[in-house]
Amino acid sequence: MSAVEFAMLAPVMIFFYFGLAEFCQGYMAQKRASHSAAMVADLIAQRERITPGEIDDIFEVGELIMAPFTATGMSLRVSSARRIDDSTVRIDWSRGSGMTARTTGSTITVPAGLIAIGESVVVSESLYDYDSPVDYMMPGITTFSHTFYLRPRTVERVALVP
Repeated sequence: MSAVEFAMLAPVMIFFYFGLAEFCQGYMAQKRASHSAAMVADLIAQRERITPGEIDDIFEVGELIMAPFTATGMSLRVSSARRIDDSTVRIDWSRGSGMTARTTGSTITVPAGLIAIGESVVVSESLYDYDSPVDYMMPGITTFSHTFYLRPRTVERVALVP
């Protein structure tokens, strides 16, 4: 009798086990991608000025945060944007790693009430293509996308110096 019960329950329990394990791996990858974008914004918002080489170094740290997951599917972009008037926020500078940098002078949308006219914000974006090693519950590639907005801490806007 108990062998029959085991034969009926074992496949269900194994399904739940692998499904939960796969869900946890995906959730961890999503959290690490989010943390990576937040860290990039935070490290740049602390600066008064920054060079393209320093931004590239920060991108490398952002990719290291993904461990133990591969950084192959990671794309990062950071931009400095300034509110010109009530309806316009323009890009002052932008740099990307695996993602195209935004065009200087182009407009973007930021959450309402985030910055006043003349103020700036550091915008950090991450995309991570997660490919589950099991592909049991999440077949194919799942893309996690995160955007963080942080105000510069010590200056009105972070300057990009060549």
